[in-house]
Amino acid sequence: MKLSSEEKRILAGEQGEVMAKVMKTLVMYGDTFGAERMAKVTGGKGHLVTSFGLSVMKPVYALMDTLIEAGALSGQQFTVDPRPLDPKVPSGALEKLLFKVMYSKQTAYEAQLKKIGLVNDDGFTCTCYMNEVGNVPRKGDVLSWAESSAVVYANSVLGARCNRNSGIIELFGSIAGKVPYFGFLTDEGRKATWIIEVKTTKKPEPQLLGSAIGMKVMEEVPFIKGLDKWIGTDLSRNTEKGRAAADYLKDMGAATASNGAVGLYHAEGLTPEAKTSGKSLIVKGAKTYIIDDAELERVKQNYPCIWKNTAVSPVLCFIGCPHLSVDQLKSWTARIEGALAQNGKEKLSIPTVFTAAPGVLKEFRKLPDAEKLTNTGAVLSEICPLMYMNNPLCAKKPVITNSNKLRTYTSSRYYTDDEILLKITGGETQ
Repeated sequence: MKLSSEEKRILAGEQGEVMAKVMKTLVMYGDTFGAERMAKVTGGKGHLVTSFGLSVMKPVYALMDTLIEAGALSGQQFTVDPRPLDPKVPSGALEKLLFKVMYSKQTAYEAQLKKIGLVNDDGFTCTCYMNEVGNVPRKGDVLSWAESSAVVYANSVLGARCNRNSGIIELFGSIAGKVPYFGFLTDEGRKATWIIEVKTTKKPEPQLLGSAIGMKVMEEVPFIKGLDKWIGTDLSRNTEKGRAAADYLKDMGAATASNGAVGLYHAEGLTPEAKTSGKSLIVKGAKTYIIDDAELERVKQNYPCIWKNTAVSPVLCFIGCPHLSVDQLKSWTARIEGALAQNGKEKLSIPTVFTAAPGVLKEFRKLPDAEKLTNTGAVLSEICPLMYMNNPLCAKKPVITNSNKLRTYTSSRYYTDDEILLKITGGETQ
């Protein structure tokens, strides 16, 4: 890798031994992937994926102390993934005891994050790019992020440039203000090797569409045709239609990244680079995948259910992985109110948790919809559902979700939005 004179001086120890090790790690990371040089991080804020104070992560806490003591702090403030716990989320006595042991370092770890560069106490979310959170990269910005759903959103919907980094590597990039130049940072690395033709007779469920794409293309870049027919061409979060389209891509992208390993997709007539460069983004010889109603149904029917008793009634439902937007919370409120009235009920039949960023929940709570939703028995939380579910006790619980990401990483069972609505409002037993 060709380093600048500044980078060579850091590597030689001019800014101390710890900073030299940070730079050496980034150089080794870049060499592994054939990076030619370093690129300057230009995004306004960083984002860390490691938000949870697991008791077994002792090397991470020791590393944080070393960085803090050496003054090797982040060159930019950062947001971080959601907290793993929330007392408002239904949990049994044994589960609460387990959480206390598992996440015994949470308070101490958050104190370390603040010293390193955490933006504020409201910076805990996987959807840091929401207007209410404020970590919104611009087109062309170079980022040092790792959260898979945030990386694919930033690359695809916002047109920023970021590789699918690992935890800690993302922090080192923010500390040094440099990341290795390879992959999605390069023009060539952003070319599409798959053409996805959406030929459904109705608007495809974003979670299902993303799942189908992710499992087919894996880590490659897809160019999606036909999606603008269903969600339009506006992605501005300052318009209702734009927010709806962006929310759709948020959920679709998270499924592509978790059910596969997609870090970037282009959508014809919709995403920034597809609008400016069009089909020139597609490489010669790109493979084609046609997605119609039958293909989506095939994908859905092949999801495994790992519950021991598949006929047992759900005891908990999570909606919001990735975190929801204000508009999505408003939409769910209206749909739940209507379904409950139709079924002659006032309360949800299954305990249901709606998760969103702290800033998003603050704005939502200013609206009458918030009281309407909580009056049904719903819980509003900033939690990470994945971190709640990833333990032996919660893994045994029959939990349902509309998130393909949560389905993939936990024992949760996936249902579409319409199916979830029926179940939680008493319109369907099981």
